[in-house]
Parts: sequence; C-alpha cells; structure tokens
Amino acid sequence: MEIGFLILNIILAIISAYFLGMLYYGLYRVIVARAHGRWGPPLFQNIIDNVKLFAKREAVSHGLMFHLGPIIMAAGSVTTILFIPFFKDSEWLQGFTSQGNLILITYLMVVGPLGNALAVGVSGVPFGVMGVTRGLTRLIGLETPFYISIGILMASYNTISVEEIMHTQDCFANWNMITHPLAFIVSLFSFVGFMGSSPFDVVGAPPEVASGPRAEFSGKYLGILLSQRMIFAVAKLVLWVDLFMGGSSNIIELLWKTFILFVFQITITIVFPRFKTEQTVDFLWRIPIVIGVISIIYNFWIK
Repeated sequence: MEIGFLILNIILAIISAYFLGMLYYGLYRVIVARAHGRWGPPLFQNIIDNVKLFAKREAVSHGLMFHLGPIIMAAGSVTTILFIPFFKDSEWLQGFTSQGNLILITYLMVVGPLGNALAVGVSGVPFGVMGVTRGLTRLIGLETPFYISIGILMASYNTISVEEIMHTQDCFANWNMITHPLAFIVSLFSFVGFMGSSPFDVVGAPPEVASGPRAEFSGKYLGILLSQRMIFAVAKLVLWVDLFMGGSSNIIELLWKTFILFVFQITITIVFPRFKTEQTVDFLWRIPIVIGVISIIYNFWIK
C-alpha cells in the first residue's frame, strides 16, 4: 500500500507540475503579448504545440548522446520536482521529500543544463556550441547569488531540510522574506534567471534561437524539452514558496503564492531589456553578491 501510494504521489506530482507549468506559461505569453499591444496566442497553445511536437519525427541525429541529452534534461527536472514538497502537513505531492534535502536539490537543478551541453556538444554545429557556452557562463553567474541566499537560511536554521525550513515559517511575520529580506532579494535575481526571463534570457531569446543550444532539436526531442521546462519552472516556483513564503497548506494557497512569484517574473520581463552574456555575469557578480555579503554580515555579526 505504501509503495502504491508513493507511486501515485510521484505520478500526480509530475502531472500537476506539467499542467500548472503549461497554464502559467500560457498566461505568460498572453500577458506579454497584451503588454506589447498584441492579442497573443490561446491560453493552452503550449499544450497544443507540445502534442504536435510529439507527433512529429526528428529531423537530424548526431549519435547516442544527442538522443540521451533531452532525456537527461527531463530526468533532472522530474527528479527535482520529486524532492520538493508541494504542501506542509500533508502526505500528498511529497514524492521523496523525506529522503532529500536542499543540497541534493541544488545538484539536481544543474543536471538539465549539463545534459543540454552534452547533447549539443556532440552535434558539431558551432552555433549550438556557442549557445551552450553562453548558457553555462550565465549559470555560473546565477548560481552564486542562489547559493548565498540558501546558505544563509541553512546556517540560520542549522538544517538542510526544505521541510524543516518551511515549518519554521508558521505565520506571515516568520516568513523568510520578512525575517531575511536581503537573502530573499538576492535569491530573486537568481530566480528570474533560472526561469529564463529577461534580462537574463539571452540563451533562449528569440533573436538567438538560430544560434542557441536547441537549434537542432526537433520533433519529439523538442517536445521533451518543452515538457521538462514546464515541470522545472513549477519546481522552482514551489521551492521559492517553501523557502521564503511559508510553504503551502493547500492547493489554493499554493496557486496564489506561485502566481504572485510568476507575475513578478513577467513584470521584470516586460520592464527590463535583455542583457548580453557578459553583462549578465558582470551584473550578477556585482549587485546580488554585494547584497548577499551585506546580508551575511547582518545575519551573523550584527543581528
């Protein structure tokens, strides 16, 4: 019975993340289009496109690793979502939360980009390799502020458990975005970048598609990449809610908290122009890290 319940939880977590991600990115495309004075696609256009991609054949092949790359990326997204608790004080949508921790989650979050790099690296197409180089360079800039922010939380609570950090936030006044505001601000820089939003979206930006890491993926491979992106986006949204916004006790609370974060992401995308790769790294290694250092000094030497 326990194994059956665990399997059901795993399936529900993956399906819920997939459809929630599709819904949010449908809203993303509509809202951005309206901000630009366009009508925009239907809300569920992403699902329609995804189904169509899985029905198509691949256009090119460059050997075993080219086939395994999208699978590795999908595995990274799926395993990440399975170690992040959707709710507190609930047995549903918990996956392997009790067997994992925040350090494991940070490792799993980089599996996708590495799988992408391995697949594109064997293609021999210089434009794809250029896209991977931009992506990995940007990843270095994004990870540092993120590690600073979660490091502050782990040190403050003396735990690496997402569940324990979530349960310490028993009321609004104890949310980490209130008690650790600088760490939360630092994490938001990484959050926007991890979500693939402007100004940190040069890797997959529309003008860069022809010379990006996914230039040669098509058909089912592109369908897998779209699916894993939706699942991974929800994993990041839920993780930030757990770490900084007190977690969620039910589906309604989860939806409105993740939606607030998603609207924040959309607002940043609409307002700020896109950085170049070197500008992205330069910015991330200056502003967020400086704020992070100030937060460390405040939390462990002044507070």
